[in-house]
Amino acid sequence: MVISIASGKGGTGKTTVSTNLAVSLGPDVQLLDCDVEEPNAHLFIYPSISAVETVTTPVPEVDEKKCTLCKKCDEICQFKAIIVIGETVLPFHELCHSCGGCEEVCPEDAITETGRELGVIERGERDGLEFVHGRLRIGEAMSPPLIRKVRSYTDPDKLTIIDAPPGTSCPVIAAMKGADFVLLVTEPTPFGLHDLKLAVEAIKILGIPAGLVINRSDIGDDQVKVYAQKEGIPILMEVPFDRRIAEIYSRGELLVEVMPEYRERFLGLYRRIEGILESLSDE
Repeated sequence: MVISIASGKGGTGKTTVSTNLAVSLGPDVQLLDCDVEEPNAHLFIYPSISAVETVTTPVPEVDEKKCTLCKKCDEICQFKAIIVIGETVLPFHELCHSCGGCEEVCPEDAITETGRELGVIERGERDGLEFVHGRLRIGEAMSPPLIRKVRSYTDPDKLTIIDAPPGTSCPVIAAMKGADFVLLVTEPTPFGLHDLKLAVEAIKILGIPAGLVINRSDIGDDQVKVYAQKEGIPILMEVPFDRRIAEIYSRGELLVEVMPEYRERFLGLYRRIEGILESLSDE
């Protein structure tokens, strides 16, 4: 089973839910941190890193001796990642989406591929919990290829928890697509509700069943609950606004280890997700 934990906005407690759920479930679980622009699950898991891999993406390299300046590569690239100006062909690797179209249409075989570094993937473990995260290279604009690489380590024989990036853009879709369940983490504020609505619409398009965790549930108003009921999204867990929880988080500690009663709450959250998926499979 693959559970992707997402949120319409940052700061809702998504990583708190991801890390505490993964640790509560014990060994034979994977935690994949796909928030590659700013991964922080490791700050709570403290994994022992055993492997580091540099990830690259193919970009065009032009042999100007073969090039006849026919402009076919320029014409096919919708992102203007390769253009012909006068007597020169200019590839802009930072704009390239690695589709390989320019190489395919070049009649002189003047274009080959070289690699542009996207970032690194680090893999390790913590007490049997397998951990993988990606770190996007500073200045790199495209995170989905690195997210997909992190997800390629998904073990079908294990329960996989994915900590998705915040928001509803392409990186989030890359982290949610193909998951069995999406657990949305929100807060009962106008901003939380606004961004929750965007996330729900994205999930509808993907056709993935979803549930909701409301963090800091006793602040704000009840509009998130009203919306969830209207959309038929089950509220699977509520976490109150508690200074002790904030202090635990600020120290980089796990809630389920400092306040053990929360371990059963997170196990109950997982059981409710299992129940939803079982009921859907029976339909």
